[in-house]
Amino acid sequence: MQKNRFVRTLQKLAAAGAVALAALSLQPTSTATAAPAPVVGGTRAAQGEFPWMVRLSMGCGGSLISPQIVLTAAHCVSGSGNNTSITATAGVVDLQSSSAIKVRSTKVLQAPGYNGKGKDWALIKLASPITSLPTLKIAETTAYNSGTFTVAGWGAAREGGVQQRYLLKANVPFVSDASCQAAYGSDLVPSEEICAGYSQGGVDTCQGDSGGPMFRKDNAGAWIQVGIVSWGEGCARAGYPGVYTEVSTFAAAIKSAAATL
Repeated sequence: MQKNRFVRTLQKLAAAGAVALAALSLQPTSTATAAPAPVVGGTRAAQGEFPWMVRLSMGCGGSLISPQIVLTAAHCVSGSGNNTSITATAGVVDLQSSSAIKVRSTKVLQAPGYNGKGKDWALIKLASPITSLPTLKIAETTAYNSGTFTVAGWGAAREGGVQQRYLLKANVPFVSDASCQAAYGSDLVPSEEICAGYSQGGVDTCQGDSGGPMFRKDNAGAWIQVGIVSWGEGCARAGYPGVYTEVSTFAAAIKSAAATL
């Protein structure tokens, strides 16, 4: 059974000097799942480095894809409709900063047809637009679904640990569908998901990072979102890469849905 990632963290392999963001793992309530692996020696993101990063009050991450719309994971929300219960925190790497921008939600749109496998995306409309921050472009083709990606989040720093005050970041390499299926078999939906991580483990997202973006630079040197933190077996385990919603697959649906909000 797949393990959704509701929380994600950073790790750094001391021997290799590689930065790691422990795999974010939102666990379905109907399934017993293993606790996420620890984040080892994560590195903090600089203030303003990823200004479109959003922290959601239910314990997930997200990205500001327009001044009033946050893109996150479907497993982070309970359904679609009016919803004023979520608070989005933006504009800071330190969640306790007095300069944090906090905006309540007004509506939520969970991906149509979401049933816990694939289609793991959702939109949250904010009560007012955040015009002081840049937004993150989403990939509309598969052109950037390769290479090395960056992940970031406020997820737990150790297995079973609490989520973090400061935003952490790490880099993870693309993993082919074939290699990812070797780990996850039929739980993987290759047409809707993209995998990333090191075969030896150690670098991944983890509990509390769910819904956050996986991104890289486009040909113009601008950040572009290619994935959404979704699920995985534990966090940063050898042979089990992180699984992310493939944004390009759903780009048209995401844009259309955002327009309806």
